[in-house]
Amino acid sequence: MRNWQTLAKTPFDLIVIGGGSNGAGVARDAALRGIHTLLIDKDDFGGGTTGWSSRLIHGGLRYLEYLEFNLVRESLRERQVLLRVAPHLVQPLPLLIPIYAGGTRNFWEIKAGMILYDLLSWDKSLPHHQMLSAQECRQLFRHLNPVGLKGAAHYFDAQVVYAERLCLELILAAQAAGATALNYIKVTQIHHQGGRVTALTCADQLTGSLQTLPVSPSAVIVNTAGPWVDQVLHNSQPATISPDRKIGGTKGSHIIVDPFPGAPQTALYVEAAADHRPFFILPWAHQYLIGTTDIRYEGDLDRVKAEDAEIDYLLAETNRVIPCAQLNRTDIRFTYAGVRPLPVSTGQKTSRITRSHILYDHSQAGIGNLISLIGGKLTTYRQVAEEIVNVVLQKQERSPLPCLTKQELFPGAIALNDTLLATSIRQYQMLVDRAVVLHLFSIYGSCAVQVLALVDQAPVLAAPIIPNLLDIKAQVVYAVQAEQAHTLMDICLRRTLLGMQTNYGFDVLPQVTAILQEYCGWSQTRCDRQIQQYHRYIECNSLPDWAMAASASSKTA
Repeated sequence: MRNWQTLAKTPFDLIVIGGGSNGAGVARDAALRGIHTLLIDKDDFGGGTTGWSSRLIHGGLRYLEYLEFNLVRESLRERQVLLRVAPHLVQPLPLLIPIYAGGTRNFWEIKAGMILYDLLSWDKSLPHHQMLSAQECRQLFRHLNPVGLKGAAHYFDAQVVYAERLCLELILAAQAAGATALNYIKVTQIHHQGGRVTALTCADQLTGSLQTLPVSPSAVIVNTAGPWVDQVLHNSQPATISPDRKIGGTKGSHIIVDPFPGAPQTALYVEAAADHRPFFILPWAHQYLIGTTDIRYEGDLDRVKAEDAEIDYLLAETNRVIPCAQLNRTDIRFTYAGVRPLPVSTGQKTSRITRSHILYDHSQAGIGNLISLIGGKLTTYRQVAEEIVNVVLQKQERSPLPCLTKQELFPGAIALNDTLLATSIRQYQMLVDRAVVLHLFSIYGSCAVQVLALVDQAPVLAAPIIPNLLDIKAQVVYAVQAEQAHTLMDICLRRTLLGMQTNYGFDVLPQVTAILQEYCGWSQTRCDRQIQQYHRYIECNSLPDWAMAASASSKTA
C-alpha cells in the first residue's frame, strides 16, 4: 500500500498536491524531464472537477465573445495535441449550433465567430465549419424545434468519453517515467519556516494514520487541488500561508438519459431560453449527457449535487429544442455536478469570469517554494503542466529541460493499431465476444490486451458483470491490481462507467463485490462497509433530492 518510511526518506524534487488532470499532467511532464516527483490526492485520481466535467476537449468557442483570443488559440492547439497523442480517448465530435429568433446572437454574429474559430485553429486536422440555412437545417435535423429557426452552424470539436481515464493514464505514464503517485493521501497541515515549506502532515485515508513527510531543501510544492486550493493553503502552521481567498468556484450540473425520441446523432450546442446560457446535448457512451449549469457555489466541496431546479431546467430546455423528446424526471439515469476552480470574483456574471489559468507564486507572500494553480481547463492541462514545470526548474536554478508531452503518446495509444485489435479478437474469440473486445479497446486502448490477459489466467473473468452490459469481470480485477482502485466508487465511477449505466451503480454492487472477494482478497466485512460508503456517496453527490424523497416515502408506506 504505502511505505511511509521510504517516502519520508526520499528526497523528492517536486511534490504535487491534487491528482486531477492538471496535477497528473504536472507529474507526468516533470517525471519525463527527470524530476523526482511525488503526487498525492486526498481522494481518487480524477475524482473531482476532472471526472465531473462535460467531457469535452474544446477550443472554447464562447470565449471569443469575451475577447480571450489567447485562451481560444491555446485550447485549439491543445485539442490537436490530444487528438494525436491520445486517439483512443479523444475523438472528433461534430456539433450543431441552432440559431433562433430572439437569441442573443444572430446568424451573422455566429458566422463571424465560426470564421474566427477556424482561423485560430489553422493547424487543425478537423474539418472547417459550415453554415446551414433554416431549410437545410430542417431537412438534416428534422426533430429540431422549427419555430423561429434561422439556421445553424455545424463545426467540430472533440470529446473524451472517459475523462477520468484520461487522468488515470497520465498518472500511469508519470509512474512509468519514475514518479510516485498515491491516492487517498490528504494534506492536513503545511509546515513552513524561514520562507519555505519544510514538511507536510498527511492523513492516509485508507488506514487512518497520520504521517509527516519532510520536504527537502530544494523541493518545490505545487498546489493543483482545484476547488480545494484554498483548503490546502489554510491548513498551515505556524500561520496561514494565504489568508486571501483564491478560488471562487461555480457549479456545473449534468444529467444522463437513455436515447430518447428525436435524440440527435450530432451534438447540440444550444442557447437556453430561460437565461440565454449555452448548454450541450451530447451523444455519450450510448446515452446522452446534457449540461451544464453555471452557478456560484459556496457549499461543501465534497458534497456537490445537481439540485432539482437545475435538473428541471436541463429537462425543460432539452424538450424546448427537441419537442418530441418529452423527457421528464423518470428518464434520468444519473446526475452529477462539479465545481470549476475559477479565480475569485465579485459582482461579475459567472459566464464572464475568465477561464484562463493563473500561476500564483507564493514567494510574493513569503513562501518561496510553493506555487498554486488557480483555474485550468481539462483541454489545456498539458500546456498548464508545461508552464508549471518550467517555473519549478527556474525556482531550483536548474538548466531548462525540454518538455516531451507534445509528442509522447499516452500508454493506451502506444502500438494501438488495427493489427493489434484484429489479433485480440482472433485470440479471444472462443471466450469473449467481438463486441466486448471492441468495447475494451475503446476504454483502455492498447492496454486492453492486459485486461484480456487476465482471461487467460481465469476464463470465468470473460463473463459479463451483468447481462445487459459489455463490461466483463476482468475489468474489476484489473482496476484493483493495475489501476490503484481502492473503493467501489473508484471501480464503478472512474475505472468503469458502471455507476452511470445501471441505476446509479446499485444494481451491480453484488456482482462487483463477489468478484472482489473471489479474486482480490476483499473480505465480506470490507465489502459490506464499501457498499455502505457507496450508497452514502451517491446519496450525497448524485441521487436527486426528489428521488431520495420518493424512496423515503415508499419505505415509510
